[in-house]
Amino acid sequence: MTTAFNIVVCGSLVPDPLQTLEPIQGPTGPALKNEMMLPSVLDPWAGHALFEAANLAKHHPGTKVYLVSLGPKAKLQQLMMTIAQKVPFEFVCLDGPASGFLDSREVAKALASAIEKIPGLDKTKLLVFGGYSSASRDAGTTMQMIAEQLGISDVFLGADELKVQPDGSFRIMERIEGGQYQISSCAGAPIVIGWATGNLPEPPNNPQVGMANMRTIMPALQKAQPAALKTDGIQYASVQLPQQQRQTKIVKDTPVEEIAKEIVAWIRS
Repeated sequence: MTTAFNIVVCGSLVPDPLQTLEPIQGPTGPALKNEMMLPSVLDPWAGHALFEAANLAKHHPGTKVYLVSLGPKAKLQQLMMTIAQKVPFEFVCLDGPASGFLDSREVAKALASAIEKIPGLDKTKLLVFGGYSSASRDAGTTMQMIAEQLGISDVFLGADELKVQPDGSFRIMERIEGGQYQISSCAGAPIVIGWATGNLPEPPNNPQVGMANMRTIMPALQKAQPAALKTDGIQYASVQLPQQQRQTKIVKDTPVEEIAKEIVAWIRS
């Protein structure tokens, strides 16, 4: 007998990584130049979490997948035109900034509040997925804070695999140092998982799935509530692009040990 779950995936948009990002000081704090004009994609780590959730739902009939996103709803609408064709899910939208300069505590509070308001959500079957890292909000703390807000104590980070055992327990592979894995067991839901890259490829586009998803996505966007995020928790003295530095030295017949010593000395200097 298979178990049906309620899987909530937390993920939003980030600027396309092929774009050049230029930080500026805006009227309300640091921002990206022409941020609203930049092409956006689903955060890659959140994408892995969404694909893993859809795969789990495929093997456990009755499982419902929700995608909870915080970002400007106009840009989220554009993003959903492509993401909606990947996997089936119900969309929950919070209208707010998607800047990487936000306090992860405020982001976690807003996402946890949205999760708790999902109608009919069964916390005894709740799996909260998200990215272990992020292409914009790379604090590495958001998923843990969501777990604390929801009162969930079982948190696994850097996961690449989740298997449901015959008795309903979970077997989770978490990345640790040295390219090795820590194998953990969890008795059951609720749990929070921050996914690394997982093992699944990106699903192909399916127009039928997209049309089914858009029936819930458009109403969710229309009734999206503004997310009241405080911006006074973090203060930035300045924001700028990292300085590029290149020093080239061409040598011949130099032992590897000498090259390594020179590189270390250059880094220390």
